[in-house]
Amino acid sequence: MAINSSMDPDVIPLDLPGFRFHPTEEELLDFYLKNMVSGKMSFDIIGSLNIYLFDPWVLPEKAKLGEREWYFFVPRDRKHGSGGRPNRTTERGFWKATGSDRRIVSLSEPKRVIGLRKTLVFYKGRAPRGTKTDWVMNEYRLPDNCKLSKPT
Repeated sequence: MAINSSMDPDVIPLDLPGFRFHPTEEELLDFYLKNMVSGKMSFDIIGSLNIYLFDPWVLPEKAKLGEREWYFFVPRDRKHGSGGRPNRTTERGFWKATGSDRRIVSLSEPKRVIGLRKTLVFYKGRAPRGTKTDWVMNEYRLPDNCKLSKPT
């Protein structure tokens, strides 16, 4: 594809034939999430959306790209203003965590924890008596001790 000078170099067309977006966990955390949090994200491949305002079957149409997996930057919403528990309820159900957070380490530096992954399953209805569905979400976050550089 030829790029002419009138095209904005920071805008990447998302309808490229054969293009697939399948980042590794390390790429999601060390590149995309870190750059988003530090204000250095210069292109718009992963959109920002409060996914808890929508039921999971609506999310695919809200994503910038994806076929069987969809990615979103999600603002943290707390159940209580000063509390630590996030609010993960939607209009018709809730996301329930399964197991404990898993540490994600760098492949090149296996002792360096680059983030945490929490797996959640969507239940229709209200807690604690919801009906489990096949919708699964992986939530990634940076570790508490993560050092970010300031935007330039």
